[in-house]
Amino acid sequence: MADSNFIDYVKFCSRSGAGGSGSVHFRREKHVPKGGPDGGDGGRGGHIILRGNAQHWTLLHLKYKKHVIADAGGNGEGGRRKGKDGDDIFLDVPLGTVAKDAESMEVRFEITEDGQEVVLTRGGRGGLGNDHFKTATNQAPHYAQPGEEGIDEWIVLELKLLADVGLVGFPNAGKSTLLASISAAKPEIGDYPFTTLVPNLGVIPYRDDKSFVMADIPGIIEGAAEGRGLGIRFLRHIERNSILLFMIPADADSIQEQYQILLGELEKYNPELLDKKRLLAITKADMLDEQLMEEMKEDVPVGLPSVFISAVSQFNLDKLKDMLWTAIND
Repeated sequence: MADSNFIDYVKFCSRSGAGGSGSVHFRREKHVPKGGPDGGDGGRGGHIILRGNAQHWTLLHLKYKKHVIADAGGNGEGGRRKGKDGDDIFLDVPLGTVAKDAESMEVRFEITEDGQEVVLTRGGRGGLGNDHFKTATNQAPHYAQPGEEGIDEWIVLELKLLADVGLVGFPNAGKSTLLASISAAKPEIGDYPFTTLVPNLGVIPYRDDKSFVMADIPGIIEGAAEGRGLGIRFLRHIERNSILLFMIPADADSIQEQYQILLGELEKYNPELLDKKRLLAITKADMLDEQLMEEMKEDVPVGLPSVFISAVSQFNLDKLKDMLWTAIND
């Protein structure tokens, strides 16, 4: 994913179409000089509809759409002819897109399935023609109902990546290297903080032609939940991952301390993240011997499934995939 192509936040004005007006019309035929009312109803205004599309992975195509405006419905006509409904506008979005009200930031709905369609901004209803208003005492109503106005509102779309496993760790913990080693993904890799500036997805092949999806999330730093570093910009991508794989390098001063800091940032952002299954991978283990690994196990949080790995030397990567597959399907 090129940095400039990954857009996970857009804000735009969504304006649905107004409904068409009902018609005031009376039946006029030869030998029927005073026919009754036969005004048709106005057509419905166009909706703005979000549609899930599994082929999209970014909101880039909506970045420069500041206004999305649907057509108004047509007016009713005589002969009880209904006006044409306004054309709906469909916006294709990636799976994992959340629609929010821009003012209150209240979540409207989420798109999670390919082909799923949800009305974002509903078009105005068409007005009723005068045919609907005739009564025993008023058999020639000279009025009809106007169409309902469309809705004009500001909308925020946020993308939360859908993946089975989300990688959680400080910058330069080896997350991108791991993803590149066990999938066909090609994330940018470098020996400096914040190499990864956008999330990367990779499909991990497993035994018997099975597979699962892993997301490399840009590194967390202490204070990320308050906006430090890359802040909370990417923390939302962790919300959709069913398994969280914490990654701490073997040369860290304290595995326990780094784990608690990472856990604390997730809790401050969203306490529900702590309900997810967690595993720990201690990376860069190619520089450790058996004795050192045994000693370091004492610094691993109690009850947390863990494994020493090296993406460079492929050490224990199959064991890691076995652990992840078991956790996903448990």
